[in-house]
Parts: sequence; C-alpha cells; structure tokens
Amino acid sequence: MPVFDSTARKQIPPEPTFRAAPHNIEAEQALLGAILVNNEAFYRVSDFLEPKHFFEPIHQRIFELAGGLIRANKTATPVTLKTFLPGDIDIAGLSLNQYLARLAAEATTIINAEDYGRTIYDLSVRRDLIAIGEDMVNLAYDAPVESTPLQHIEDAERRLYEIAETGRYDAGFQRFAQALTTAVDMAARAYQRDGRLSGLATGLTDLDSKMGGMQPSDLIILAGRPGMGKTALATNVAYNVARAWAGEVRADGHLVTVDGGIVGFFSLEMSAEQLATRIISEQTGIPSNKIRRGDIEEADFEKIRDVSVDLQNLPFYVDETGGLSIGQLAARARRLKRQRGLDLLVVDYLQLLQGSSRRAAEGRVQEITEITTRLKALAKELNIPILALSQLSRQVEGREDKRPQLSDLRESGSIEQDADVVLFVFREEYYHQIRKPTEANREKFAEWLAEGERVDGKAEIIIGKQRHGPTGTVELQFDAAVTRFANLDTAHRRDF
Repeated sequence: MPVFDSTARKQIPPEPTFRAAPHNIEAEQALLGAILVNNEAFYRVSDFLEPKHFFEPIHQRIFELAGGLIRANKTATPVTLKTFLPGDIDIAGLSLNQYLARLAAEATTIINAEDYGRTIYDLSVRRDLIAIGEDMVNLAYDAPVESTPLQHIEDAERRLYEIAETGRYDAGFQRFAQALTTAVDMAARAYQRDGRLSGLATGLTDLDSKMGGMQPSDLIILAGRPGMGKTALATNVAYNVARAWAGEVRADGHLVTVDGGIVGFFSLEMSAEQLATRIISEQTGIPSNKIRRGDIEEADFEKIRDVSVDLQNLPFYVDETGGLSIGQLAARARRLKRQRGLDLLVVDYLQLLQGSSRRAAEGRVQEITEITTRLKALAKELNIPILALSQLSRQVEGREDKRPQLSDLRESGSIEQDADVVLFVFREEYYHQIRKPTEANREKFAEWLAEGERVDGKAEIIIGKQRHGPTGTVELQFDAAVTRFANLDTAHRRDF
C-alpha cells in the first residue's frame, strides 16, 4: 500500500516488486547431467521436450547439442560437447569445462529423467501462458484501428490451444492392448444402444445400416449440385441427432452423452432464422414459403407453436456468421465443446470457409487443402464426427447419367483424400422436371409422365467412399415442399 511522509504530507509510491518467470534451474541441471552420464536418458524426454523449454540459454544450447550428437549415433559427454561450445564462457564463476563436469558429477539417475523433463516442460508452458497474458493486456491497451476485440479473443484462444495440443508428453505410442480395450468398449456400446450402431444415428435407417452411424473423429463430406437438398439432409440429420439426445451426470459431476448428441451447426450460407424456418417446416409439414408469407390457418399456427416449444429445449446451437476462417471455426467449436458439450459439428458449406492468408495467396486448391486437413484434425481433436457440405463441379451437368462421382468434387484431391466418408445427394426428380417435353408431342409426354411416377418423391444417397464400411446407394423419400428426407417404405425400395 502507498504510505505518506508525515512531514512533507506527500504520498510515497511503494517499492516496485519484480517476479521472476517460473523456472527450476536445478531440474534443468539434473536432467542435463543425467543425459551426459547416460545418453539413454535423452530418449525418455525427446518426444516432448525441446531446447526452447529450458529457461537458461546455455542449457538450451547444451540440450540441443547433446540431442544432435545422440541422434547421429555419437556419444554426448562433457568431453565431446565442449568442442562445439565457446571455451571462454563464464557460468556463475565456472568455466565451460568446470560447468559440464559439475553437471555430470551431480547428475540424477536415468529413472528420474522423465519426471525432471515434465517439470521443465510444465514450467515452460507457464511462461508461455504469462507471455500470452502480457500480449493480451498490451494489445487491449494499444489495439490497432483495424482489429476488433473478437479477433483478439480468437487469437488468444488459438494460441492457448496450440500450447495445449503441441508437444504434450502424454502423446506418442500406446500399447496395442489399450487400443483393443477401446475397440471392445465401442462394440459393447453399440450392442447396448438402440439400432446396434457404434456411431451417432442419422435417423435414416438404411443409411445408418450402411455406415454404422457417424463415427467419432470422422470427417464426412456431403456433396451435391445446387437443388439436390444438401442443406435439407444435413438439417434433417442434425435435428434427428439433437432430438435423440440423452445425457447422464457421472459421479464426478461431469455430464456425458448417452444417446443422440449435442449439435453445433455453422450456417455460412443461410441465416439462423431461415434454418429455423426450415426445421419448423420439416416438423409441421407446412411449406416454408407459406410460413414466411404468413399464409397459414389457425390450426397451422398451433402446430408451429407446439413444435417451437419442443425445439427450444433441443441441444442444437447455430452460428450464422458468414466469411469465417477455418481458424475461427475451430476456436468456436472448441469453445462450444468446453462450455456446453459437442457431439456433432455440421458445416454448411465447405467452399464458404476461408483458409489462412498465406494459403489463399497460393491458390484456391491449396486453401481448400488446408481447410479439409484442419477439419479432419479438429474431428480427431474433439473426437466427434464433422459433417461438412460441399459443392460439386458443373461437369456433372454435361453427362447423360448425372449421378455424381468422386472426381466431381470441387478441388477434389484434398477433399477426397482427407474425408473418411463421402456422400452424394442425387434426385432424378430434379432433372426430370427440367426435361419436360411439350404436351404436343404426346408420345414423349406420356413417357415423361410414366418416368415421373417412378422418380417422384425419391432421392438417392450415394456412398462414394467409406474407410470402414461398404460403398453403395441408399434410397430415401424426399418431400420437396417441406425439404424433408425420410426412410423409404419397404414396398418402394430397390436393391442396388
């Protein structure tokens, strides 16, 4: 607290206090000594510890040199190291030779090497957190005119997650027995769950039976030409997942999903209001154009009110921000996962996302490559399926058979490579309407009408790629008036 000089009656400022950044010189010395005595100690920490994690610059240099020698199948000792370091260094009153000898003489055992490495790493993370905090404060005081507080928050989140996910010492190889346990647990959950699915149920029975549900950590691409119903299908699936959600509170107070899932929906093309209108239309059976015009009866309004009440309680979260970058999308998805939970992420649609400015300068193909790679990494990080919609190139329109193929994906190389599952939406009915002949040509018109009865209200979901399941085609019912996909009744199914 400030004090007052009783004679001069002036406020005397308090003495400034300085805090040293978190560090542990003894731990650094003990680890380096262990490495110099027994080079095997290096391999106990090399998968997570880097020179930059050491506080003392001379320790950074010693660790870097020792690692270089050991990786080159040479021996790192005080004798071999001193060749690569200036001999006139003074370290706390000790010469280089004396300091290296002291490190080796006071070395800890190799058994403790990993513990000391973790201590050094953790202290480095704390220093990084302090640096991020200082940058946030300085940027908040002296913010550039063109930047916004939201950009500062997203940048800080990105840096925090980089620290959390880069170089974690719990990563690396695991025993195969651990992977086996995870696989058996997944099979057990599938056996106990309704529908016998290992992943999230889409609510479309035939599609679920082909895919086994949407699997955690999968990037699922849903592609189609405009007018095929991509957004409608994604909306149907998202609603079905959210509607089926059930959770339970564990003993530690943690809420876990038992069935269905919490859904995050990035609507880069439509507004949240348009998306809500679509879902209301799907669930009430009232065409969305009538809802927007108010061309409804009192009974219809009662339906809308009842459905709206049900929708309010769904774990369904919409982000309608346009022009998002892949970095911003990832930051918001992580935030939703942390604050409310997240079991399925939907992105509508892929080509409306932006990559980094560097990738954008290299061309659209490189930008899309970055976007799909980071979406796949995000799916693995959050351990959820990501359903990303994608446009198809116009070359589909030039073929007689307009069923899409993998080569029709825009910037298809990266999308096809990074995706675990690729689904195509195809409606013959859409093209049938375009091919309508004049009624004067009675023979062709009669053929057109007969063909119309076959394709009316039907859609195909073509599974063009699936890493852990079969490819093939699933037929669904599609009601264009309310943009609703549903299971096709058994009598109208065809075998593919």
